Amino acid sequence: MSENRNDARHRRGRSVLAVGVPVVLTAAGALAYGPDLGLLGAGAQQRAAAATAAAPAIAPAWATAVADGFASVDSQGQNGTYGGRDGQVVTVRTQAELEKYATAAEPYVIVVAATIDMNPVGKEIKVRSDKTIVGSGTSGHIVGGGFFLGSGVHNVIIRNLTIRDAYQGVWNDKEHDFDAIQMDGAHHVWIDHNDLRHMADGLIDVRKDSTNVTVSWNRLSDDNKAFGIGWTDNVVTDITIHHNWIRETEQRNPSTDNAAHAHLYNNFLEDAAGTDIKSSYGNYSRGKTAMVLENSYFQGVNNPVIKDATATLVQRGNVFSGTSGRNESGGAAFDPKVYYSYALDTASNVPSLLKSGAGPSTSIGASMSTKAATTLTVAKDGSGQYSTVQAAVNAVPANNASRVVIAVKPGTYRETVKVPANKPHVTIQGTGGSRKDTVIVYNNAAGTAKPDGSGTYGTGGSATVAVEADDFQARNLTFLNDFDEKANQNLSGHQAVALRTAADKVFLDGVIVDGDQDTLLLDTAAKDRLGRVYVANSYVMGNVDFVFGRATAVVDRSVITLKKRWDGSSGGYVTAPSTAANRKGILIANSAVGGDVSAAGFYLGRPWHAGGDGTLDPQTTVRNTTLGAAVKSTPWTDMSGFSWKDDRFAEYRNTGAGSGSASTDRPQLSDAQAAAQEVADWLGDWTPTAS
Repeated sequence: MSENRNDARHRRGRSVLAVGVPVVLTAAGALAYGPDLGLLGAGAQQRAAAATAAAPAIAPAWATAVADGFASVDSQGQNGTYGGRDGQVVTVRTQAELEKYATAAEPYVIVVAATIDMNPVGKEIKVRSDKTIVGSGTSGHIVGGGFFLGSGVHNVIIRNLTIRDAYQGVWNDKEHDFDAIQMDGAHHVWIDHNDLRHMADGLIDVRKDSTNVTVSWNRLSDDNKAFGIGWTDNVVTDITIHHNWIRETEQRNPSTDNAAHAHLYNNFLEDAAGTDIKSSYGNYSRGKTAMVLENSYFQGVNNPVIKDATATLVQRGNVFSGTSGRNESGGAAFDPKVYYSYALDTASNVPSLLKSGAGPSTSIGASMSTKAATTLTVAKDGSGQYSTVQAAVNAVPANNASRVVIAVKPGTYRETVKVPANKPHVTIQGTGGSRKDTVIVYNNAAGTAKPDGSGTYGTGGSATVAVEADDFQARNLTFLNDFDEKANQNLSGHQAVALRTAADKVFLDGVIVDGDQDTLLLDTAAKDRLGRVYVANSYVMGNVDFVFGRATAVVDRSVITLKKRWDGSSGGYVTAPSTAANRKGILIANSAVGGDVSAAGFYLGRPWHAGGDGTLDPQTTVRNTTLGAAVKSTPWTDMSGFSWKDDRFAEYRNTGAGSGSASTDRPQLSDAQAAAQEVADWLGDWTPTAS
């Protein structure tokens, strides 16, 4: 691809997500999923081991997972929190199915594998005891309603779900008590790895003597009231709140009233600059609450930590950046380690850790299949079965019916790799401690002479790694094209692809894709073929059209890093979609765009009508993403005689110095339009799960 191919937002433009872009290369090793299981409390480790031993071999770890924190502590006749692990695993896709199993007397592990629109809006399903309700990868959405756990309900796990959009148009809504998760008098509840947002009232309410609750690794956003605890004169609630990303919420972050023991650690509270949502306060200890607050990170929050005269609050190891107002502590509180074991992450690492690890994970709620994958090992030093990645690919049988994992030991593999169409179900996985430890690299470019003398490579042919096989996965490694533009000014083209995909159901999980011009080519096998790609928890780097092609592609919870040109100048284009009409193009969601480049130099995208094809309808949507100052205030531009305004380019609730309000040069999706442009809408019937 040649460089020279010629709401109205509701609530006064309320935005979500964070400002600030992680330092890419230094943070790359830290970007990973949050742990599937936290450290377990007293007695819980033994119960977990026993459960694993007793469970059928078919059950994956998430189906037998047990809680940490206060939810793991034995009390009220309940030994920890393990949900429905002793019951049948069922998959649901409708409200009727979800209600049937959630309200049953028997234990169940309930896997939500679709978007369920609640009817009527605001309905909260009354969950009974001994249930695990878990989203299948990132596909489990509850829209317009939530869950209610009443008095005496116990041993409930709610994990890996997106619960959203019960909002009724009134910001501080006193009429509609529509919560994501509400509990009144429940005990032993674990709320973990969920995305909770845009509800009419609270996101989480822990009320009326509910106790032994752990809330971990969730994203809470875009709501007036995030998280309330209390509504009782009794001082009985024991609650652990750790590794949650609470952003763009006004109050109750959380508000903790009359809790016997409230342990908050490694949370990230963020009030993004330049939005209409302003935090009233952060963590609030009130009534007779005893609170311990450790190693959390507060960014831009007003009154980050407050207490009233009757509460106690001990702080240690917290970081406050750009905060103002009250920051209080006092009293002796308690020692959490008397009740359970836990380990603290360094507070300065919390933002990057939670931006990548909080919320639904593809590794939770994944396939129940027990068929073991075939593993082929690659090592440069001869300690593996093969010394090159391509040799391992060559060893995969043609038309293989099951997963083959190519485990690549740390090292730099200077080679080109092609996974042909007749070798599906291949995973290439680095085995090092960081995705930087295993690098597949080459330096071909468009215009580079082919070694057999048959001409030069084109853009697609320049790829270091080319994937033409369906159901491909890659994780924990780097794809790099290190073509030196400065040293090759004699070449007519400088397109140099690090990774090309031309297949369906491609899952890039925790990788680095690094180049300059045309880094990541997301294509399809043919113009009339569907090609879906899901890029998650990854880094993509470049400067000109470096995420491009005709695939239906999602870049989710990732860092897009803008690089300077070969001559040291700043300027370029992030995306160049070449989408067919009636198909979805490129979606960037829940991510960050920025880099060490000059301000206002980069466009978010331009329309690539490949070959001058006027029937194409290129699409890029950028939503819920932090945009650095390098992004232009008019972020879309024309290409090769085609106007971007004739195609599909839009934003939704982006934040940061590079974001802006709606205009004719900066279209924004309405809430209704955005509801049809979620990640799940792009992926359709495919749920990416780690294999």
